[in-house]
Amino acid sequence: MAMAAPPSAYDRAITIFSPDGELYQVRYAFEAVRKGWTSLGVLTDSGVILAAEKRKITPLLDLNGIEKIYKVDDHIGVTFAGMGSDGRVLIDYARLVAVRHRLTYGEAPSTEYVVKSVADLKQLYTQHGGVRPFGVALVFGGVDSDGTPRLFRTEPGGQYFSYYAIAIGLGGDAANSYLEKNYKKDLSLDDAIKLAIIALFKGRVASSDEKKEDLANAFDEYVEVAYIDTKERTFNKVGRDVIKEIVKSSRGEMLSS
Repeated sequence: MAMAAPPSAYDRAITIFSPDGELYQVRYAFEAVRKGWTSLGVLTDSGVILAAEKRKITPLLDLNGIEKIYKVDDHIGVTFAGMGSDGRVLIDYARLVAVRHRLTYGEAPSTEYVVKSVADLKQLYTQHGGVRPFGVALVFGGVDSDGTPRLFRTEPGGQYFSYYAIAIGLGGDAANSYLEKNYKKDLSLDDAIKLAIIALFKGRVASSDEKKEDLANAFDEYVEVAYIDTKERTFNKVGRDVIKEIVKSSRGEMLSS
């Protein structure tokens, strides 16, 4: 009589389903995302906000040399959580997709077109032997040619979903909880940036053993923010001075339980 394969056998190859219908390598890729530094996106009628945190994993690490939010096209930005190397490769691929679309059709690609192309590549890496899934989730934000703001998350398995607000990574649960309680679609860009920064702070506090007061004093050093507004449709990074002022003015709300 044939013996059933032990449970460990199902995680040895990406092409083998377990009896409960799972691809364990894809599940493990989701775990890599959950351990990544927190990133989030917020969509409003005025545009899209992307925000991400940085963590000083060693005392001599230069945080200014770390980038967590990238420009994909003039009207599209992206951030990620998970394996940074995988994120870099996929972001380069997204940029290539955008350039090819412009050269082929003479117009800017829609946000969803770029997102779907990246998600298709991720899916391809879940069904072939000798490869592994990308251990990263990406949050894309953009404003399409008709002025419609869009926000998407791509998952390691190749799925993608549209959101009004979404946080991923180590502090994602706490950040999402704060966003669910305080999000409004008619927020101004300034208020959305403030919401994103506070949500990142809540996620950081929930996922680390740092003292809230000490973290609040220096949190502007650990935050990166970008936006695309519906009028200009242009990707912009928020300056450090602006972030510092928002952190200072939001201190009371950040420290509230």
